Amino acid sequence: MTPEITQDTEEGTAKQGSGDTSAESKEEATETLDELEAEELEMLTEDETSEMLVIDEAAEMRSIRRAEISMDVASVDEATADEFVCSSCFLVKRSSQMAYKRKKICRDCAS
Repeated sequence: MTPEITQDTEEGTAKQGSGDTSAESKEEATETLDELEAEELEMLTEDETSEMLVIDEAAEMRSIRRAEISMDVASVDEATADEFVCSSCFLVKRSSQMAYKRKKICRDCAS
């Protein structure tokens, strides 16, 4: 691991580090983002503040994930007697759209 050399712009001095600055840089980035967010919130007018929605990102992500899981688990409506499910595109098509009965492929996928 090669040592990193950084320059402090305020003091104009060079520092030599061990290269273990990832935790420090993440912490600085988080602080910077928090400061920027605080500045943006201060710049909002009264009208903008009243229209602002508070969103809990973690809760939003959980609800999206639950919806995805419920779609995976949900039973699919089976094709009726005059329909089939294409084995290539997985769309339910009318039997008249079937190109190969044995492979159950629609005309769109066969071409």
